[in-house]
Amino acid sequence: MAYDKFNILTSTAVPLAIENVDTDQLIPARFLKATERVGFGDNLFRDWRYNPDNTPKKDFVLNNPIYSGKILVGGKNFGSGSSREHAAWAVYDYGFRCVVSSFFADIFRNNCLNIGVLPVQVSPEFAEKIFEAIAADPNTELEVNLPEQTITLLASGEKETFEISPYKKDNMLNGFDDIDYLQSIKPEIEEFALHLPL
Repeated sequence: MAYDKFNILTSTAVPLAIENVDTDQLIPARFLKATERVGFGDNLFRDWRYNPDNTPKKDFVLNNPIYSGKILVGGKNFGSGSSREHAAWAVYDYGFRCVVSSFFADIFRNNCLNIGVLPVQVSPEFAEKIFEAIAADPNTELEVNLPEQTITLLASGEKETFEISPYKKDNMLNGFDDIDYLQSIKPEIEEFALHLPL
């Protein structure tokens, strides 16, 4: 399934300065029955967003109208816990296209890259600068430049570089998942197969 191409994203951000956010908090297990990648955004952080009677919790950041944007800034060790890919689906379906943290759980990071969400790992110091900038001005914008592999606080010009595998970077730039990539090189695969020994 192809996803939106990711090139340069300029957006405000939603700050979630909580460490060790695990996948059960991202999408509770009771919402994992669906097999299509739609509708999960409604239940992103379900138990943090809503009371038992389904009324929104006013003190949770996603329910605060002063924060918005396509970038989620999380605390250290974001996406720990189980390997459920539904957690990444929920992030994407909610509308986030980038998650920033000073450390990601490996499986969550890979699940994000497979579906079009860019995980940007920054230093703890730069993460703190982002949180401070958003606290001072919720309209603070970040620029995430995938071709250059940089993230910039536009108000101050401060920036850092981030790492991404060349293969995943190319897929993100083209809006490919793994199957899309294989289909894109189908002629090369067929040509290679012609020369295999029988």
